[in-house]
Amino acid sequence: MKLYLSPGACSLSPHIVFREAGLTVEIERVDNKAKKTASGDDFWSVNPLGMVPALKLDNGEVLTEGPAIVQYLADMKPESGLMPKPGSLERYRALEWLNYITSELHKQFTPLFKPNTPDEYRTIAKENVIKAFNRLDAHLAGKQYLLGDQFTVADAYLFVVSNWARFHDIDVAKWPSLKAFQDRVKARPAVQEAMKAEGLIKSAA
Repeated sequence: MKLYLSPGACSLSPHIVFREAGLTVEIERVDNKAKKTASGDDFWSVNPLGMVPALKLDNGEVLTEGPAIVQYLADMKPESGLMPKPGSLERYRALEWLNYITSELHKQFTPLFKPNTPDEYRTIAKENVIKAFNRLDAHLAGKQYLLGDQFTVADAYLFVVSNWARFHDIDVAKWPSLKAFQDRVKARPAVQEAMKAEGLIKSAA
């Protein structure tokens, strides 16, 4: 399998899940502006949507959309506990959080990264991020992770997206339970490995 990613983008989420699950994957970086891969290929030919992440399977098929990719990877290693068992309420709780992060957080950050977003809408998007952080902070109070003590793919996704706050003058320290969650996830060995591989943190000398 090959994972197409851009350092620090939402593709960091499946990258973390790969490492948490102990799966073998080839990594290929994508220049999001030029839509070129590190090997010089046209990324549009890989994913017609032009967005990372994209996962090329061994049979040549390409899977897109981060929440779908992380579920696929977790189900390849069910013993990892990265997705609860099919049919369980916990499974649907994980799906609930994946959908919430996608619609109420990820997509609220998107216009903040675009230079042509009108200031009025930028203000609305930022307010929506803050509302989502309020809910997440309340939910995470007294918990290790979104579903309790078990780290899941939803936590990987939340970790990546919530860390974008630093690019938009949003201080996550205002939400102590969310900040503690970020620190807890960042300390996980697989997360450290993924971030080092993407050049987001320095490797030890």
